[in-house]
Amino acid sequence: MDNSQRTGLMLILLLVSAYLWYTAPSAAELERQSHIQDSIAQANNPVTENLDTKNLTIDGTPSVPDSIALSRLNSRFGPFAAAMGGQDQEATLENELLKITFSSKGGIIKKAELKEHFKLREDRERNQTKTLVSLMDDDKNKFEYIIPTKNYGLISTQELNFTPSVSGSTIKMTADLGNGQSVVQVYTVNPNSYKLEHALQFNGLNNEIDPSNNKLKFRWHNYLDRIEQNTNFEKYYSTVYFKESGESSDYCNCRTDSKEEVDENSIEWVSNVNQFFNTSIIAKNKKFEDGKFETIATEDESEDLKLIKSEFDIPLDLVANESIETSIYIGPNEFNRLKTYDNSLEEIIPFGRSIFGTINRWIIRPAFNWLSSIIGSKGVVIILLIFIIKLILYPLMYKMLHSQAKMGLLKPEIAGIKEKFPDDSQKVQMETMKLYREYGVSPFGGCLPMVAQMPIWYALFRFFPASITFRQEPFLWATDLSSYDSIVNLPFTIPMFGAHISLFTILWAVTTVIYSFYNMRHMDMSANPAMKYVQYFMPFSFLFFFNTYASGLTCYMFFSNVFNILQTVVTKKFVFSDTKLRAELDANKSKPKKKSGFGSRLEEAMKQQQELAKKKSNQQPKKKRRK
Repeated sequence: MDNSQRTGLMLILLLVSAYLWYTAPSAAELERQSHIQDSIAQANNPVTENLDTKNLTIDGTPSVPDSIALSRLNSRFGPFAAAMGGQDQEATLENELLKITFSSKGGIIKKAELKEHFKLREDRERNQTKTLVSLMDDDKNKFEYIIPTKNYGLISTQELNFTPSVSGSTIKMTADLGNGQSVVQVYTVNPNSYKLEHALQFNGLNNEIDPSNNKLKFRWHNYLDRIEQNTNFEKYYSTVYFKESGESSDYCNCRTDSKEEVDENSIEWVSNVNQFFNTSIIAKNKKFEDGKFETIATEDESEDLKLIKSEFDIPLDLVANESIETSIYIGPNEFNRLKTYDNSLEEIIPFGRSIFGTINRWIIRPAFNWLSSIIGSKGVVIILLIFIIKLILYPLMYKMLHSQAKMGLLKPEIAGIKEKFPDDSQKVQMETMKLYREYGVSPFGGCLPMVAQMPIWYALFRFFPASITFRQEPFLWATDLSSYDSIVNLPFTIPMFGAHISLFTILWAVTTVIYSFYNMRHMDMSANPAMKYVQYFMPFSFLFFFNTYASGLTCYMFFSNVFNILQTVVTKKFVFSDTKLRAELDANKSKPKKKSGFGSRLEEAMKQQQELAKKKSNQQPKKKRRK
């Protein structure tokens, strides 16, 4: 390691140390994180006492053996004790898209089935089972409003037993507390929609609410189910989103366990998001406040995908028969459907941020939708989109191939330079650059198509696994373009590779090697011989990444390579003529040359590097010859 390398290493270490010092949490931040942990631990504890109330009533009449327990219950919870017994009952609402099962215990949604979406499971023998997608159907879930009372502490609606009454598309859940007091929840399902209207009403309870703590706390613990075949990929795209008033949507980190807080702005909505489905609660007549959000990854062998905890406050006005109104969305992540809410709910679809998200939302997505309205097969739509993109970028491709063809014709001149300076690689590079400038050849012309395609390629990298358009859409051997295309299920798991082999990924790697070989065989890589092998090594190293990726993307990459190879072969064989190219080179040589600013700086840098190398070699002590 020479002095410059040692200096560079020391600078890197100093930069890393400075970054770690700058990003280290302050004492206030550590205290805030500790407060969050304490809040979550407190949230996990039951609000009401864990009293055995299942035998307190027999046909609505208190049983004699439990009269003492009933007396204690009345003393502890006052009028709320009247709604803490009874048997759990179920009731359902449904429309063309949804079937929702409600539980009288807590008046909550027990299960929501999506009639047009299915969960597929495939074993190692490739046998499939098909069931409806269900959301909010875990018995461990919590969906409760915690009421602050003056005399009885905090009362959770999940401890109350509601009496259901169904009328058409509306279900009314009533917890009768006696003396004209009640807690009522009303759910109304809209026709041909995934949306429910919800109202929580407090009748005659305004004097029971604690005026010093007139905020209703909402607590939501949601165990997300494993819905997709590629559950590891699904876990990466599952998290909790929320939107502060006047701000863009935000979310908890998808990769790791994460916590977020909102303590200044009000909150317009909160959404628990799977890869292609979500359950969202949207504020209507009252905004949400003081939000706390957390995501916790479950173990790989668990039936649950991820645990999401949401908690926020809703202000109470302490008026008679107060009502809190919200909307609940339970359904697929369909952009156009979510966009109709006009509150940025469509931002839960992870198309990406900044320029890449814009390309996905307003260019690629509409293009796919329009082509899909004409062509039924999503795979054929992908191929047609590739053709359109290649057609638009062909002028840049032509310029790249034109530059490569001229460089290929100059190989004899470059060989002569190497013979002239056999032991001086830097001199060879400098003279080669002069030669290119003399004949009007740009060695950087081949980068333009690659640079132009990078925003589109990266946008598609986010588009395919995020768009429900490709969910369970088959093409060729792929059964689901939103997941990997497995042609062989392995009896073991390879780290970072998986327990299957994706054919589209293999074909992409092979065609990338073929394209690189054909495209670069006329290029001079003597200055950096390692690049000759890197271009072949890179595709195979990416096999470990793309083997578990959405097959829609690897399908796109494979057919994109096929188009590149066809364009290159046809253009070089039928468009270019070596005679005409040679005449063009000679004509460029005879023209007066004007150095560009970049070319001059590059040549000057190469000269300085050559001089430094000479000085270094002269300073090294010569070895004495042995006599």
